Amino acid sequence: MPVTIDYFLTCVSPWAYLGHEAAREIAARRGATLVPRPLNLAEMFKVSGQVGLADRAAVRQRYRFIELQRYAELRGKTLNLKPKHFPTNPALADHTICAILADGGDPMDYMGHVFAAVWAQEKDIAEEETLSPLLAHSGFDPAAVLERAQTPEIAAMRARNTEDAIARDATGVPSFVLNGEPFWGQDRLDMLDRALASGRRPFSSDV
Repeated sequence: MPVTIDYFLTCVSPWAYLGHEAAREIAARRGATLVPRPLNLAEMFKVSGQVGLADRAAVRQRYRFIELQRYAELRGKTLNLKPKHFPTNPALADHTICAILADGGDPMDYMGHVFAAVWAQEKDIAEEETLSPLLAHSGFDPAAVLERAQTPEIAAMRARNTEDAIARDATGVPSFVLNGEPFWGQDRLDMLDRALASGRRPFSSDV
């Protein structure tokens, strides 16, 4: 039976950027399929006990910079620690991914370009002018995708993803859910890889 992994994310996350290609490599090597599911991180934070970056203790904000540098080095990624357009509203970018998926397309390459636009290229992914050439570069019709991305249907799709992530105890992004077991963070990709390799039963909080 084909193995699928729900991949919960938002386009503005540096951790999604840093882990995206690594997650793709693991899935390909293990014969699994990643199913991207953009969500509303602010809604997730309301129930996860987390707070937005600006509201975190100073020591946690400082440590975040260290961790970002560590993982950028590990993954071989260019990373601006304080990008020009962060924070920014990721809703439109997230919705373009949903729109591509709703029409049966594969947004994985496009997602990588969107992540890099924020964290390596100093671009604002809240703007259509940023997303349009990225869509074209990835082989999509920018006008069609952007139009679809701004429909109630697509907004509802992202809202359902958020509800599903919360229901599965995926408490941050990126989160990967395999057989009901959540793996929160790109720093848990080695654990996801191990679970895929072993085929073990999913671990549960019901103990």
